[in-house]
Amino acid sequence: MSNVFSPGELIGLLRAERVGRALDESIYYRVILLGITRASLNSQSFISEASFQETARVLAKAALRGCIDWLKGLKENVVLGGIIPVDFLFLHEELVSSDSNVKNNFYET
Repeated sequence: MSNVFSPGELIGLLRAERVGRALDESIYYRVILLGITRASLNSQSFISEASFQETARVLAKAALRGCIDWLKGLKENVVLGGIIPVDFLFLHEELVSSDSNVKNNFYET
């Protein structure tokens, strides 16, 4: 039996299914629907958890465990004022459009 997850550990359904496919053996899990408070406190990002509720407890727990937040999500980047990981391709296409009206609106002095 593999020790990928601890008994009673809450993980995302997609992650459980992905790990189940990767292992040669079957894993057994039970689907649980979490409320908004529990779902927000069960994030992989401790900054995202701390921004919602129980800030002091979440930050103290993360500090004692020596956690590192890699800032992969939108919420933690917004909280810290970092670069937001979204796609700006649409905006870029509008700026470099060959339509002269669009160019004049952006570059007219």
